[in-house]
Amino acid sequence: MSEQARRRPHKPYRRPQKDPVRMLAFEALRAVDERDAYANLVLPPLLKKAREGGNFDGRDAALATELVYGTLRRQGTYDAIIAACIDRPLREVDPPVLDVLALGAHQLLGTRIPTHAAVSASVELARVVLGDGRAKFVNAVLRKISQQDLDAWVAQVAPPYDKDPEDHLAVVHSHPRWVVSALWDSLGGGRAGIEDLLDADNERPEVTLVARPGRSTTEELAEATETLPGRWSPFAVRMAEGGEPGAIEAVKDGRAGVQDEGSQLVAIALANAPVEGSDTRWLDGCAGPGGKAALLAALAAERGAFLLASEKQPHRARLVERALAGNPGPYQVIAADGTRPPWRPGSFDRVLMDVPCSGLGALRRRPEARWRRRPEDLDGFAPLQRALLTEALSAVRVGGVVGYATCSPHLAETRVVVDDVLKKVGGAELIDARPLLPGVPAIGDGPDIQLWPHLHGTDAMYLALLRRTA
Repeated sequence: MSEQARRRPHKPYRRPQKDPVRMLAFEALRAVDERDAYANLVLPPLLKKAREGGNFDGRDAALATELVYGTLRRQGTYDAIIAACIDRPLREVDPPVLDVLALGAHQLLGTRIPTHAAVSASVELARVVLGDGRAKFVNAVLRKISQQDLDAWVAQVAPPYDKDPEDHLAVVHSHPRWVVSALWDSLGGGRAGIEDLLDADNERPEVTLVARPGRSTTEELAEATETLPGRWSPFAVRMAEGGEPGAIEAVKDGRAGVQDEGSQLVAIALANAPVEGSDTRWLDGCAGPGGKAALLAALAAERGAFLLASEKQPHRARLVERALAGNPGPYQVIAADGTRPPWRPGSFDRVLMDVPCSGLGALRRRPEARWRRRPEDLDGFAPLQRALLTEALSAVRVGGVVGYATCSPHLAETRVVVDDVLKKVGGAELIDARPLLPGVPAIGDGPDIQLWPHLHGTDAMYLALLRRTA
């Protein structure tokens, strides 16, 4: 060792500093990855705990939320960029390291955080959660990523559209290829429409409230907080940026709730469908967690009708009970399997079956679902969806109406199911649902209805209405 090296003072070791915002975001991403949790369920308690601990304000909460949801929405694009910056397959990088890299990539490419701050904050996070050795790897990769903006990176890592349109869209818009293909098949049309849809999936959805009729009004909600009118539902208002639904008295009391406008429209269409004869007994056969059941119960109460809300899972049935508590009209909540129901055939005038599905229509709200779902999952849902619709048609009397709904536009979960059941069961017919949603444009060629995020600002809800004829 040279004399100069011996005389050079050792640089003291500096302990890494914990950034509460990025630590929280990392913790949420790890929960999503390790426990298959959903960000919309994981994040609120983490934010609440951070606020209660002090030194965590509204701006911190907003940044943490953006980091989590932005990273999850753009995960596919960021993975492709990270893969281009390392010398090993992405699958050989430990998942916690990938989470730190993706958080850093989002700060560099998807926010206005300055480059130096994004890199240094990410490296500091890596030192805390990964150790100094792997923090050097994170630093090297993020410095490579920082050399180009998002558009330049996408141009480099995405295959040309004219050679592989679906793979190009998958990388550019951060969706699995099979999801791009399925959505494009359902939507139809050319490139512009599918790009608009995929873009809408990557936007943060508005918080929409429902004023349950007879219990609250849109005027009451507008007085309680800053809102915009609903686009389509007469019971909807849209909350202004940064509003807190839980602070509104009507929401606390259960007289109003948080509910996407697409879900409201499904309940409204079923409630307004013409039935022949009596209209006193309604059924929600897949009622959990209770949003549609609460709206149906309020609409039924105005007509003096009874609602039976059935949910297979007992813990979800308890959520339905909570949602319906205080409803002025007659109702009952039970825990029962809709494929082996306790009620007699022909017992109801109206039946809603909002069946379990892939959830591809709600990717704005649950961005991680796009990476969690697989094409083969649809094979698992298919028998259940057919069984539930078959039992719904058995439950309704002749002249009554069944609503088959999914929060998925995938043809295998929508029209294919309805067509198969109609062929098998007989004694039922599709009725045109479109006139029941006057003023709502571009809902399809009928007789069923398909809503879209980019056209309606709603989840991609599907509804078919069927009348029992024999």
